[in-house]
Amino acid sequence: MHFSSGINRPPYEASDGFLQITSGCSHGKCEFCTFYKDSPFKLSPMEEIESDIKELMQSDWDFDRIYLQGADPFIRRTEDLIKIADLIHYYLPQVRSIGGYARVDNLKNKTVEQLKELADIGYGYFYFGVESGDDKLLDRMHKGYHADFVLEQCRKMDNAGMPWIGNFLGGLGGHNWGLSHARETAKVYNQLKPAMIYASELTLFPDTPLSADVAAGKYEEATETERIQEMQEFIRCLNIPTIFRAEHVTMPIRINGRIPEDKDGMINKLQKVLDERGEESLHNYRRRVSSL
Repeated sequence: MHFSSGINRPPYEASDGFLQITSGCSHGKCEFCTFYKDSPFKLSPMEEIESDIKELMQSDWDFDRIYLQGADPFIRRTEDLIKIADLIHYYLPQVRSIGGYARVDNLKNKTVEQLKELADIGYGYFYFGVESGDDKLLDRMHKGYHADFVLEQCRKMDNAGMPWIGNFLGGLGGHNWGLSHARETAKVYNQLKPAMIYASELTLFPDTPLSADVAAGKYEEATETERIQEMQEFIRCLNIPTIFRAEHVTMPIRINGRIPEDKDGMINKLQKVLDERGEESLHNYRRRVSSL
């Protein structure tokens, strides 16, 4: 199998089969990101992809979903993705769905009709690294797009009927920015139809530009109390029917539920963390996070 950066996946995709169809990240400029630095962006050749699918066919692993590898494999042309799905279904008939990570701008080269076609052959539940709906933060973190672009492109997913997942990166704005960040990002999601919103917390490592900014006094991280309050506000402001999960290693407590039914319960669970653990205990937890 060809994995240029190892296997990267959300925690809930642990039981999938993994297939690399791109290497690296097509953007590679996000200030906080630690992933895919060891591999330049490129498209995997079809011959290599087919060889890896055949190898998966020989595996004893029991899976019915393929999680494509690379930072944004959904960047590939619709024609390529159709060929890849055909190969997967031919050699791995047990596979029922295909997903992966995605950038919002991966949708620029796809029409609603093409997305419908991809959904019909099994593509779905791509994890889009939206991170934020705050334009100032999106610029500050060099995400490469603004909130109106997120709305324009992700609505194509909604109109195509392809279920998708968006994320929220708590703490991204740093000190004194959390509540505004929560409200701006919820405002974007409230105009869309994500099947799930998956939340995590900004946790910096030494090899990121943002970490260097902290050392230089150009960026001040949010306190742990601010992070919890921001997550509470984000949940409070969401008013669309969706699943909310915050079960990443960067979270000091794992929460999940349905919006709007479980909003109060999740907010209260976060409040209990604030009441019982306090800033120092939560800060010690974050210092022990050694990898994502």
